[in-house]
Amino acid sequence: MKTPFTKEQAKEKIEEFFRDIKSKKKEDIKKLKRLASHYKIKLKDKKKKFCKYCFSPKLKVKKIKKNMNIVKCEECGRSYRWKIKTKIS
Repeated sequence: MKTPFTKEQAKEKIEEFFRDIKSKKKEDIKKLKRLASHYKIKLKDKKKKFCKYCFSPKLKVKKIKKNMNIVKCEECGRSYRWKIKTKIS
């Protein structure tokens, strides 16, 4: 029987995983998402690094238009639109 992680250990594992996400498999991303939800860890901007339907890390930027970033998944062909945050100082 495996010993459970603490929340801090789970956060460290998630951070380590996202350092090299382009070489990961879909199944690994699914497992990591389950780990994050089990320990109630929010992925925030890390969710934008993989497709939310097929969990593929192969996303490609199509265009940037009117403060919107349009990204397309190379595996399933789905498109996403994310608002670009602008910093006003």
